[in-house]
Amino acid sequence: MKRAADIISRRDFLVSTGAVGGVLALPGCLTAGAARRVSPGEKLNIACVGVSGMGWADVQSLSTENIVALCDVDDRRAAKAHETFPKARCFKDYRVMLEKMAREIDAVSVSTPDHMHYPIALAAMQLRKHVYVQKPLANTIERARKLTDAARRYGVVTQMGIQIHSSENARLIREWYQGGVLGVVREVECWTDRPGWPQGMTGLPAAEPVPAGLAWDLWQGGATKYKYNKAYLPSVWRGWYAFGNGALGDMGCHLFDLITCAMELPPPSSIIAETSGISSVAYPASSKVTYEFPARGSQPPVVLTWSEGGRMPPRPPELEPERKFGGAMIGAVLRGDKATMLITDYSPRIIPESKMRELQSSLPPKTLHRVPGGDHYQNFIRACKGMEKPEAPFEYSGRLTEIVLAGAIAQRLPGRKLTYDPGKMKFTSGPTEANLLIHSPLPTA
Repeated sequence: MKRAADIISRRDFLVSTGAVGGVLALPGCLTAGAARRVSPGEKLNIACVGVSGMGWADVQSLSTENIVALCDVDDRRAAKAHETFPKARCFKDYRVMLEKMAREIDAVSVSTPDHMHYPIALAAMQLRKHVYVQKPLANTIERARKLTDAARRYGVVTQMGIQIHSSENARLIREWYQGGVLGVVREVECWTDRPGWPQGMTGLPAAEPVPAGLAWDLWQGGATKYKYNKAYLPSVWRGWYAFGNGALGDMGCHLFDLITCAMELPPPSSIIAETSGISSVAYPASSKVTYEFPARGSQPPVVLTWSEGGRMPPRPPELEPERKFGGAMIGAVLRGDKATMLITDYSPRIIPESKMRELQSSLPPKTLHRVPGGDHYQNFIRACKGMEKPEAPFEYSGRLTEIVLAGAIAQRLPGRKLTYDPGKMKFTSGPTEANLLIHSPLPTA
């Protein structure tokens, strides 16, 4: 069998990363039929791509199964995983891993920077492997849709890494909202204390020597031809257009999940952003994004604002003077005509506290399915074994990602209202660049 680098051409690699249109062309010898059936009593064979940082947390959480392969472009940061799972085969290039171990893998976790989610997840699904992908699902709206379509086409189990989705708090927020506790909600205000990494850069940094053990070209994955600098990795890549989706792409996925799932929000009809500045390479240091969502059935339109980088919505008048407002990693206020909900670091309360006590005995019963232990990873594992449904399959998480990324596009074009047609996957008003950004994070006119 030839090496993957020989079988998969340079163009195919660029295709797989989305630098050009299309999908990854896998070698004919690696085509696969249906996913292997794994009984509840068996263990899955899991390959993990990206095994440091959040990837290390993912590997540990999935290690109730057989970790058979570890793939990371940085030997130093992957060392802990290599030492902990000495029986797992180690790779730097996910294509080589899939080529050599296609018949030994049942599922693949993808815990890389955002720009590599799409090619790795797509290649795994083409081989009929179940996939767990960290949020956001992809780094463009088009790629999120392609992954959603691929999951349906290949009939595999999928899950996006929005762990709070499987929590008790997520269930309570849905039950309280859908049970009418808040009444009619027309306004939602969200915020985060992020970014905790640099944003607002106006140019690319100077070249530095590539550290030993880091495969820099593989890390970029064909998305760019940037010269290495420690300003890109680790943990600081989110602020760059080429590799991440800023604070909104990070924490927005978690917070918007709680709200859009409870309120059953569709893609927005319009978005506009106010930012601290404009850059050709990086997300703004601070911003406020205003989404308008259309009516849903008997529910009226909703205006949702997202604030980051030190910006905060007005203090809710219902909140007691002695109670702190702000300082949380994430938060939200849902204003209803019957009651107001405050979400602080994923935990919901009705405010003021006197109103919470008043409503306590009349809160809706717990009718939604509870994930045992709120364990999002084990839910994925059980779903791969046919025991239950995944909580955040691409059919749902792809739509959530689309909502998040529409706001990230607006952050790059501040002060210009973008009207969105999700049916056509197109902005019908706004600058031409907005539609280019649906398809690529680095558009060329």
